[in-house]
Amino acid sequence: MIFCRLIPVKTALLCLALSGLVVTQAALAAGTDKESRTLHVMLTTQEAALDPAVASDLASLSINENIFDPMLRYDYLARPVKLMPNTLAAMPEISDSGKTYTMRIQPGSFFTPDAAFKGKQRELTAQDYLYSIKRLYDPALKSPWLFMFEGKLLGDEKLKAGGKFDIDQAIEGIQAVDRYTLRIRLKAPDTNFLFQLATSATGAVAREVAETYGDQVGSHPVGTGPFMMGKWQRSFQIELLANPGYRNVVFSSVAGKDARDNQIVSDLQGKRLPRVDRVEIRIMEEAQSQVLGFLNNEFDYLEQVPPPLAEMVLVTGVSPHLKPELQKKGVQLDLFSTLQTYYVWMNMDDPVIGGYTPDKIALRRAIALSYNSKEDISLMERGLAIAAQTPLPPNVLGYDPAYRSPLAYDIRLANALLDKFGYKRAADGYRSLPDGQPLSLVMHSLASTKGRLRDETWRKNLDALGIRISFKSDKNSEILKAARLGKVQMTEANWIADFPDGENFYQLLYGPNSGRANYARFNLPAFNQLYEKSRTLSDSPERQRLYHDMAQLMHAYTPWIVRIHPLSADVWHPWLKDYKRHPVDFTTWRYLDVDNAAKAQAK
Repeated sequence: MIFCRLIPVKTALLCLALSGLVVTQAALAAGTDKESRTLHVMLTTQEAALDPAVASDLASLSINENIFDPMLRYDYLARPVKLMPNTLAAMPEISDSGKTYTMRIQPGSFFTPDAAFKGKQRELTAQDYLYSIKRLYDPALKSPWLFMFEGKLLGDEKLKAGGKFDIDQAIEGIQAVDRYTLRIRLKAPDTNFLFQLATSATGAVAREVAETYGDQVGSHPVGTGPFMMGKWQRSFQIELLANPGYRNVVFSSVAGKDARDNQIVSDLQGKRLPRVDRVEIRIMEEAQSQVLGFLNNEFDYLEQVPPPLAEMVLVTGVSPHLKPELQKKGVQLDLFSTLQTYYVWMNMDDPVIGGYTPDKIALRRAIALSYNSKEDISLMERGLAIAAQTPLPPNVLGYDPAYRSPLAYDIRLANALLDKFGYKRAADGYRSLPDGQPLSLVMHSLASTKGRLRDETWRKNLDALGIRISFKSDKNSEILKAARLGKVQMTEANWIADFPDGENFYQLLYGPNSGRANYARFNLPAFNQLYEKSRTLSDSPERQRLYHDMAQLMHAYTPWIVRIHPLSADVWHPWLKDYKRHPVDFTTWRYLDVDNAAKAQAK
């Protein structure tokens, strides 16, 4: 399919499409500047729709946070993380015992040009954030981010009164007081609400753009952020250009805790962002291509060195470190604990693997007991991970380092469970369902070398239980589409924190989020009640107890098998300046700079 972006050129329409390649007017102009600074990066999965309301895959989120502007963002260097104004003149004013937030938008932010604006310059206003947040409620979008607002905004039930969504329905919970002032009223205090206002899902989308392109708006990303879309060859290569109309954003931060932070402050203090002129993004799904691309100087940095290929870059073991030849070249390494959880989810609505009866619980629990985390971390992750006990990774509020999952690897117990609940073995060693029908599972997996390696791991695990399994390989974006429709029986997935609190992970198992972020469609009233109560509490021993009970229920019913929390080995070349991984932001492209002379010398 060929996608074209419409841009005004006086009164004419410019659209150049070559084999799926999208070229904007700005891209054509910038392409002649050979002295410009270009950041070369990779994304390891294909992008989906670049629409903040629906994007939930890592690639799309990484791009969106550079195009669309939420009201708040994170300080680059502050640890623990710290929020700061983005499009606001100051941090929100909080009143009414934590239930009312008043945001004052600084004038002078403009959307990048698009035909939807009919040749006029379009300023960002409070109405844009009102529209963008209310848009998450549109049932046609099935937004995975609705959990951040649904049931929280005062009167938000009116948006779907009579079973029909009306985005123009006025509600008390969100109002544009004037051109630059937005007021949000919550039904109850929410200690994570400011974090949610820093997610790309709350980035401003112009109503004219959304209405002009309809269900294709994800192919026409138009924002107010530091970068804008340039060339776009879907699922292969993307170019982001520094937004020439970006407001005057100057870096400001205090000195950090170490020499590296201090050097970044020295380099960036008082300088305008973004630093580079363009970001060239390649989609590299194959792990070997990712590592070779970095080693061949095609990419300026590589985050999360693929563990199966770690020996190409690292001397692995108890204390992983760079290979000597890379140290001599000035390559640098940082071992970073990501706010990320890898897991397997199983569709609770599926007639074979889903359900809440004892026999279905026994089947899922047996599958969980077949998973050997020690072997997985040693062989597949090369030691660059820790075993997950709950959905919460370390350094997320609510994480309990003392908690241990009751489902440890135990093939003997797994087989005994299946025997007890009527999953009988036939002469060929494979089991049937309790009603005598054949038992056969289908797992969706990524069409990549890593995906195929994961398939073989699960085939071995389930062969030990006498369970037939087949694999359906597809693109990540297609798996997500099928998952939202309930057409995936089971698959591996991962979640990276959008904000550093346990709520962001446990909402993935909250019943009302089924079909959105809750791909497992787990809907247990007891769990839902605990989750709803936890949302009213700040980080505290009481909330910790609720999280403990939620983890116990998750393990009891087993909609998920929690696998690992990765340790990311991040490496970068000496010509890349001011790189530091952020715990929550997906990218740091706006802060990075490239020393062209040093890069040329290295080649």
